[in-house]
Order: sequence, then structure tokens, then C-alpha cells
Amino acid sequence: MKRKRFRIALLILIFGFLNSQSKADVIVMKSGQRIEGEVLKVQKDTVFVDIGVDVVRIPVDQIEERIETTAKPETVKKTDEGVFMSADLPERTVKELVGKYGEGVVLIQNPEGLGSGFIINDRGYCVTNYHVVEGQTRVAVTIFHQGQNGDFERRAIRDVKILALNPYFDLALLEIPAQKDLKFQPVYIADDDSHREGDTVFAIGSPLGLERSVSEGIVASRNRNMDGIVYIQTTAQINPGNSGGPLFNEKGQVVGVINMKLTFGEGLGFAIPVSYLKHFLRNRDAFAFDRTNPNTGYHYLDPPKRMNSKQPYEVLEVESTQK
Repeated sequence: MKRKRFRIALLILIFGFLNSQSKADVIVMKSGQRIEGEVLKVQKDTVFVDIGVDVVRIPVDQIEERIETTAKPETVKKTDEGVFMSADLPERTVKELVGKYGEGVVLIQNPEGLGSGFIINDRGYCVTNYHVVEGQTRVAVTIFHQGQNGDFERRAIRDVKILALNPYFDLALLEIPAQKDLKFQPVYIADDDSHREGDTVFAIGSPLGLERSVSEGIVASRNRNMDGIVYIQTTAQINPGNSGGPLFNEKGQVVGVINMKLTFGEGLGFAIPVSYLKHFLRNRDAFAFDRTNPNTGYHYLDPPKRMNSKQPYEVLEVESTQK
């Protein structure tokens, strides 16, 4: 009876071990060694891998490649008629995320300067800052398409259409013309503002024209109030040219749109939260761009004119009834 129970327990253990191995990822080390196991957690400098009998800590700088043999399919959710998308994604290293979603970040140029942006759907809709395209009607976009050898090739596209502008939130929506030999690679928008102080974030953009620059940091504050608008404050290095680019979390989801930094400070960058971005995208018709008026976006009614009289109100003379 005891032998039978022992055999059953052994079979359960073997089955569980084989089942765990069937779900294993492959970690290829720079030394050439290969480690198979389930990735439990990814930190800035360490990856925790369950190899079945133990949990191994692997330094990120020693990893050459991570192969997901049985990765869960990305659960993509298209929202608001497919204008933008969100997805349930696993945590990865910044190196992996840059290679996977970096193609969705673009360089935006106009006759007066440049900035960054990111593609949000397969129709070529692109988000950037209002101040990147402010007062402009001629906008061009450079896409960095990843070839079969892994290298990024520049593809300049002109005649980009401006769809909507929101100067108050400093947001703009563009449409890149369809390309016959190029498929747009969009990025995913985070479902909510669930990030917290201390969470790892990173930015991709073109600071000072230096294309595809990556900077990493943390969330310093998730609700920094400035002029009535709440911003994400981050220690990721931000410079002119990063404006309009995405701020990613450690799953590769966009949690903010980079728009400014403090001029005389280091590591004091700010991004527009996704809650404002989603509001802008869902109500884009209210901010529709008119090509004949580059300053469209919002309008104020003229204030009432002041009366020329010295008195702020009109005095009526009433005839006395007394004689």
C-alpha cells in the first residue's frame, strides 16, 4: 500500500515537472549556456527563473537572448472603434521591450523643428504633442522599420495629415499615409493609471535630433499638479526632441506622453497621463483640425465690452411724485 502511494506521488511529481518544463522559456547566456524555466519576475538588473527544483537569479547583463517557447498570446483590446489598443502583457527587460515596441516610435519633423511621436493603430494614427506641430500644416514623419537582420531602416513619409489638436492638454493626433510595402507597428496604451512611485519607466525618442535614444528611470510622482493639470514626474532623462514620445512601463505599455522638463534641473521630466490621452482620442471630433486655420483646437468667446460710462451701471432718473 505504501509503495503504491509512493509510486503515485512520484508520477505526480514527474508529471508536474514535465508540465513545468513544457511551459519553460529559454534563457541564452552570453557565455553560451542555455537555461530553461518559467520566468517568474523581471527586475531592472535581475531575472528570476523557476527551473523546477529551484529558483535561479540571473543578472540581466549576462543574458544574450530570451526565447519564449510557449508565451501567452497577447490579449489585444481595440477600443473606441480601433483608434487605440490595449493588451495584457508580461513584464520584460527594457532591452527586450525596446526591440519589441521601438518600431512604433517615430520622429516628427516640420519646417521649424522636430519632435517624437508614437503609432497607436494599424491605420497609421500617431500621437504627439500639440507644441510639436503648433501652427504647422506641413508635417513629415520618419519611421524606423526593423529589417530581417534586426537593424532599423529609416523611412521618411511626407504629407502627414493633422486630425485633431488639443492645446490645453498639449496633445495632437496625426494620420500617416498608408504605405504599400510597409505595415505600421502600433504600441499599446495602458488600461489605467495603476503605476506608482518607484515603478520602472523608460522613454524612446529623438532628443536634440539623436534618433531612437532610450532613457530609463522611475516614476518620481504620479500626480504632480501644474497649472491645473496632473502630470507624471519621472527621472528618465528628457530633452528637447523627446516631446510627444511615449513613456513606457516595464510591460511595454504607454503610461504617458512626454511633453516637458525643468530647464535648470536634471532628472525632472514630465509626461501627460493616459487618462488625458484617452479623453482626447475618444473626443477627437471636438478637437478636429481645420487646415485653413492652423490655430484650431479650442476657441474662446469674446469677453463682453466695457461701458464707456464712468459708472459701471446705468442710472435711471425717476420722476418724483411729490409736488
